[in-house]
Amino acid sequence: MTFEELKEKAHALPLKPGVYIMQDKRNVVIYVGKAKALKNRVSQYFADLASHTEKTRAMVSQIDHFDVIVADSEFEALVLESSLIKRHQPHYNILLKDDKGYPYIRLTVNEDYPRFSLANKAADDGARYFGPYGSRGSTQGIIDALRAALKLPSCNRKFPRDIGKERPCLNYHMGLCDGYCRFGMPQERYRDAIDQAIRLLEGQFKEVGEEIQAEMERAAEELRFEKAAELRDRYRAIELLGKRQKVMAGSLADTDVVGFHRGTAKSCFVVLHYVDGELAAKDWDLMETPMEEEIADVVSALVRQYYGERNQLPRQILLPCEIDDEVPLARLLSENAGRRVNLVTPQRGAKMDLIRLANKNAEEEVARWTTKEERTSKLLELLAKMLRLDKPPMRMESYDISNQGADDIVASMVVYQNARPLKRDYRRFKLKDMDAPDDYASMEQVLTRRFRRYLDGDEKFKDLPDLLLIDGGENHAKVAVKVLEELGLSIPVFGMVKDDRHRTRALVTPDGHEIGIQANQAVFSLIGQIQEETHRFAIEFHRQQQNQRVKGSVLDKIPGVGEKRRADLLKHFKSVKNIKAATLEELEAAVPKNTAKAVYDYFRGAQEEPRPEDRKG
Repeated sequence: MTFEELKEKAHALPLKPGVYIMQDKRNVVIYVGKAKALKNRVSQYFADLASHTEKTRAMVSQIDHFDVIVADSEFEALVLESSLIKRHQPHYNILLKDDKGYPYIRLTVNEDYPRFSLANKAADDGARYFGPYGSRGSTQGIIDALRAALKLPSCNRKFPRDIGKERPCLNYHMGLCDGYCRFGMPQERYRDAIDQAIRLLEGQFKEVGEEIQAEMERAAEELRFEKAAELRDRYRAIELLGKRQKVMAGSLADTDVVGFHRGTAKSCFVVLHYVDGELAAKDWDLMETPMEEEIADVVSALVRQYYGERNQLPRQILLPCEIDDEVPLARLLSENAGRRVNLVTPQRGAKMDLIRLANKNAEEEVARWTTKEERTSKLLELLAKMLRLDKPPMRMESYDISNQGADDIVASMVVYQNARPLKRDYRRFKLKDMDAPDDYASMEQVLTRRFRRYLDGDEKFKDLPDLLLIDGGENHAKVAVKVLEELGLSIPVFGMVKDDRHRTRALVTPDGHEIGIQANQAVFSLIGQIQEETHRFAIEFHRQQQNQRVKGSVLDKIPGVGEKRRADLLKHFKSVKNIKAATLEELEAAVPKNTAKAVYDYFRGAQEEPRPEDRKG
């Protein structure tokens, strides 16, 4: 279908809830979404493409046709969307992938000596599966705790094949394993330990604990104190395992706290599990940063995927931001759990403190796992996408003009390499032959001088930038484009548009199209830093020029003109050139008459040659 046909089909959709399924030319599902009103939501994709994110534009460009399924309610649409995403794994439905999954504990119950292992999915293979749990690390922790509590083997030996072949390993001598590789160890003892492990994974901690406690008391009565101590340690290990395993499964968690941090290169989703008001465990997952999506949409998708396959859920889930589908999502989770699950977005108080803690944990994980090079690379890639550049702008040059009168115009050239200032390549310019302040003419002169020096092979100007940033609006950018075209050069140019607080709020193309940068903090910070550095460098040079001019001013040679009178004259006339050209009356308007007369006589005397008859022979 053509774009116009897709647009027409979207406008013909009903104003009812449902699911839309975008497909490409190969009939591959590339995106699945839900909507309260299908017509309104789907039509947005084929409206103003310029307002879309880069990712959305890329997705729309691949749509060949789409289907919709009308639902009776937004809740039904949400359930259907989740089901279709799991089935099709669309490329543009990002974030936590189901093929990564949530791990299960697998037990090979059909073997003589069953063993525990991790599994990504439950399979119909005769083994028994427990879960799903949180991260692979936390799930492996449960397996390790089970083995330690019940003294089950963790080695690679196969039973009964390897019984008696080698001496027991170090774990046996350290008391971490009962040594089932030894001759004479009954298989029934191993089976009893496995049965206990199964019961623990099923949540029967109280019953198993009571059995071990009773056995411990009998051993103590029989004066078998070593055995009693061993059973005491096992009881404590099982008690600790019970709390941990229940948290991982979510069955007894009072509250889960969700945190999210969007980094430049990576983002992190965190869930803190609380039991009886105490932090019992943390689960987290890193992902490539979903730059273009709104935070609320990202959090909603993550929560749906994280809790979607679980039937044991906390009573309360605290969210870091409000999400649009909170009501149907709470209903979906409640139905999965078989009881009410509350979604809460705190604004203040103790619950908000928990959200801050979760967000901080997410931020720290991103910082820990993201290198400086990754952050820089991702930032420049994002900037290139926003500006539709062919490649990331590794070298950026920024220009600003500073003036106070025609005789006092300077410009700065600031260079950023790999998103960092490259101060050795900074350059300053003193404007020449300017009759009056003119930003456009000044910018034209500066850029012409800079790029002519490049064309002439000047070593100081040998590197061409990947991007030009001009302090000003579209007209300033047009001046830059004009200079480049006249010199036969092609470099992307953007103006830096400021807000009423003199901060860059957007970039603008030479044809006047504004590109907002405030939505992405990393880009906004980088462009703002470049603009401030360029302005600082220009002002600093301007002040140096003023100080040098004032310090060595010809006015210092005039009797009666001190520091104050000199400052008054320069403030009034802006330049020494204007002071020289002033009439006596104009000078008297700025300084006292005697000072004005001294200045007037000095410059008239300096300009007039004595007549021949006045010369002494």
